[in-house]
Amino acid sequence: MKIKLLKNRSDIGAGTRGSDMGIDALEIAAINVDNDFFHRHLFEDIPTHNETIYQKNTNSFAKRIDHVLQQCERVCNHVSSTLENEYFPIVLSGDHSSAVGVISGIKKAYPQKKLGVVWIDAHADLHSPFTSPSGNIHGMPLAAAMQIDNKACAVNEVSHATVESWNELKNIGLSQPKFSSDHLVFLGLRDFESAEQYIIDQNRILHQKVEEIRSSGLANCVEKAIQKLDEVDMIFISFDVDSLDCDQISYGTGTPVKSGFSSEEVLAIIELFIATKKVVCLEVAEINPLLDNKGNKMAETAFDVLAKIEKRITQ
Repeated sequence: MKIKLLKNRSDIGAGTRGSDMGIDALEIAAINVDNDFFHRHLFEDIPTHNETIYQKNTNSFAKRIDHVLQQCERVCNHVSSTLENEYFPIVLSGDHSSAVGVISGIKKAYPQKKLGVVWIDAHADLHSPFTSPSGNIHGMPLAAAMQIDNKACAVNEVSHATVESWNELKNIGLSQPKFSSDHLVFLGLRDFESAEQYIIDQNRILHQKVEEIRSSGLANCVEKAIQKLDEVDMIFISFDVDSLDCDQISYGTGTPVKSGFSSEEVLAIIELFIATKKVVCLEVAEINPLLDNKGNKMAETAFDVLAKIEKRITQ
């Protein structure tokens, strides 16, 4: 399998600036260990709308949604064309809102295939403009991809214009849910709100916390997740670096959460899923070198994982 790197330096879906520099931090990490990873593979730079951070927010419950929509459309098209040309896309993203575009691009390329999603993240990212406490769209990608509004837990009065943009975001690539809640697996989830808990409970979404994975055994928990995705034809893995333990590694991410995974645990999880031969795309998101309290440690850790995964993908 040939890899193509999709560099998506967008951070307009986040509440804190700086994740747009995450890809550069990864490249510096590679240079510092004399690894030519970024020269061995074809790559595409996806244009961004990062300049819109200087504009006034007019959608307080879905900040910069019009430009996030355009960004996700770009990501969708880059991912779908990469898959259609028989490359394995590794998407290096700034903030996690772009995952809407990644998921939509996979389904655009393979509309008849069932998709499973493995979300390695401290957060559920299941909010909508109706429920979001922050209005930051990096907390909404899964709800958008599954077309979930969750109005039963609504706390925000959302404008008509925002609803229209939200509906467009939900319909990128294909005008339908991109995957079923039955085919979503959370690993490392430990920081989420009651509105997201409602969706998880209502849909019986498999979610395994770090302490549960350690007590039950990592291999056993991943096998349970693989069995949950037995019906799917393909799997997308999204690795948000805030799934990692911020005290052990660094605070180089926009929303760090204590008691996370070690890099060895994340590597083992991803490798076990890749061994199923169903994984068609991998994303790494939310590295923020401006917030790193240990130099470039978060990017160095993420690159180490990425470099080892490369061998599993290409062999």
